[in-house]
Amino acid sequence: MEEFIASALAAARGMWRYRWWGLAGAWLAGMVLSVVVLVLPDQYEAKARVFVDTQSVLKPLMQGLAVPTNVEQQVAILSRTLISRPNVEKLIRMADLDLSVKTREQREVLVDDVIRRVQVTSAGRDDLFQLSFKDTNADRAKRVVQALVSIFVESGLGNKQKDSDDARRFIDDQIKSYEKKLSDAENKLKEFKLKNLALFGDAGKDSVAAIGDLTAKLNQARLEMRELENSRDALRRQLSGEDPVFLPDTNASAAGGGSIPEIDGRIDALKKQLDGYLQRFTDQHPDVTSTRRLIEQLEAQKKQELEARRKQGGGAAVSANVNPVYQQLKLSLSEAEANLASLKTRVAEYDSRLNALKSSERMLPEIEAEYAQLNRDYDINKRNYESLVARRETANMSVEMDASSGVAEFRLIDPPSVPQKPSAPNRMLLMPLAGLLALALGAAVAFVMSQARPTFFDGRALREISGFPVLGIVTVVPDPARAKREKRLGLMFAGGLSSLVGCFGVMTIALALRTFAG
Repeated sequence: MEEFIASALAAARGMWRYRWWGLAGAWLAGMVLSVVVLVLPDQYEAKARVFVDTQSVLKPLMQGLAVPTNVEQQVAILSRTLISRPNVEKLIRMADLDLSVKTREQREVLVDDVIRRVQVTSAGRDDLFQLSFKDTNADRAKRVVQALVSIFVESGLGNKQKDSDDARRFIDDQIKSYEKKLSDAENKLKEFKLKNLALFGDAGKDSVAAIGDLTAKLNQARLEMRELENSRDALRRQLSGEDPVFLPDTNASAAGGGSIPEIDGRIDALKKQLDGYLQRFTDQHPDVTSTRRLIEQLEAQKKQELEARRKQGGGAAVSANVNPVYQQLKLSLSEAEANLASLKTRVAEYDSRLNALKSSERMLPEIEAEYAQLNRDYDINKRNYESLVARRETANMSVEMDASSGVAEFRLIDPPSVPQKPSAPNRMLLMPLAGLLALALGAAVAFVMSQARPTFFDGRALREISGFPVLGIVTVVPDPARAKREKRLGLMFAGGLSSLVGCFGVMTIALALRTFAG
């Protein structure tokens, strides 16, 4: 610490030795700096404030129906990206700043200078922005701010519309792509169903469900067949205990025809049953075809028996007139046999279907897996297609809402204006700073001179620099004339230094009076 203090004192004594050089340098730097401060061109700052209204009555009403747009974030991003090179070039053309530009290099310099001077800041609120520009010409600064306000509004609306159009165009392309995928999936599924329709149960059931359903139907048909067999056997037993009475039928002989009650009863029962089948099934249904076949067989049998009776009776028609109980039993027996024949056909059909399913049971898992894969692809494409269509409608609704209600409305709060007084430079502040800088430069000149032509003021410094031992020191003998001269020189230096400070003080006061008076 002592060595540092000693070095500082030695440097100060060396600078004091060359104080006149420092004072001259300070005066010279002060004159130059004061002239620079006085000749700096005035800068006029044009300002404008823009308010972006992001509130809309439709926004809460359309919640869930339209795409929620974060307008605040869009405006914030726009304010940060407004000062881009394309926008600045457009600003230069709108404000006629390039009238004196002749070369490409000059244009590049102008663009960089405008980017440096244009400012877009938040004016205390998220939705309130201040646009400013500084220039030596007040009218030119105002034109630049006016053009900047126009670009700010146009950029917000244009970019938003462009983003909406791009989004809708992308969604339309995706919808067309998924329409083709969905159509292909539907065609594959249709062809697969037509190809393997016989291997599936009713309503697209899987093999296990189809076999179980068919087995249940077969068991039910067999149960009904056993019930009808028991009923038929009971009717036969009852019929065996009744005796028919045969009498000649003169009416039938006169009519030239005949009837067989048991066969006619069966035919009537089968015809009623056929009418019921035709109401539920088509003409190609197995029950319909088997019933018709039985009716034809019974009618043929009736014709044969009538022919035989005519031959036995010598051409006289014979009718079997029986008692009412016998006739009723015959009719019931005929109906039971007709129903039993129909059930036998149904049981045979169900049995053949069940055997066909069981024979192809090994192929069914692979077919069902392929069918499940086709269904899964179809469901995925359909779900994506419906989602894209819904999103397109939502996007259209959002665009229409923004266009009709003005979700983001730009309002010019303060139009571009330029104050009468220049905003820069602040000469009242620059002038004292120039004085301080001049004093610092003067001190630097004195320090450089002391280092360039060093002087040793004590034996320690001489010993450290030379490396030789110092045997002794000869001091200066006090002289009144010398002391008087040193005092006079000190007063002269103080006067020169005070004059420099006073000049800067006077100039600062004069600038302040000029500013307040203007």
